[in-house]
Amino acid sequence: MSAERKYVPPVLSRATDWSVERIEALSTPEARQLLVNAERLGEEEIAAQCKEVLGRRPRGMAVVRAPVKRKKRSEDARRLVSRARAFGVHGIVLESRFWSRSGLNKEGGVMFALWAEDVKRSDAGASYLLWAPNVAGARPWSDKPGGQERLEHAKRALKRGAAEGLFVYGTRLEGVLPEEKAANVEGADAESVVALRVEKRGEEYWAVWGEPKESRA
Repeated sequence: MSAERKYVPPVLSRATDWSVERIEALSTPEARQLLVNAERLGEEEIAAQCKEVLGRRPRGMAVVRAPVKRKKRSEDARRLVSRARAFGVHGIVLESRFWSRSGLNKEGGVMFALWAEDVKRSDAGASYLLWAPNVAGARPWSDKPGGQERLEHAKRALKRGAAEGLFVYGTRLEGVLPEEKAANVEGADAESVVALRVEKRGEEYWAVWGEPKESRA
């Protein structure tokens, strides 16, 4: 069974004041995706502001990446690379190739590594728990360097209003967060990226995007 993993524009919050100054703070890919959403939702003023910002950047109005078709498993497996290399494809050097599970590009945009099997899907879209506090020792990784870095990046993405994610595949260890340790890591898919936003739910930080149900061959 095969499926497509689509590069989905971030959800545009009507409650957000998308001024030219705030759009200027976005990376070029984030601003392009905001433009796509603004046009889809009929937000002409925001769309015009996005075009103004992108028009001042080299190749700012380039076409947004097209969806990537999933290939059969034997071909797909060859596309998976190490987590550090996957981030590097997008111009991100991880703080640590051992424990970093997110990073920043040169423009300050955030990209998260998402364990593919832990994505929660519904008819409304998809979501992923990025970080939750270590209550009664249930999530020790949250207090470790990788978890604390993930928390800071989640806060940053929440403030920016947009972020990106790439998927990591492998086999989990029972009772252990895959971000901390896995039985086997097949690799990360550097070619397919999802545009997302971060929500704070109580003390938890969640990545959400408007992607329909998805499966992997």
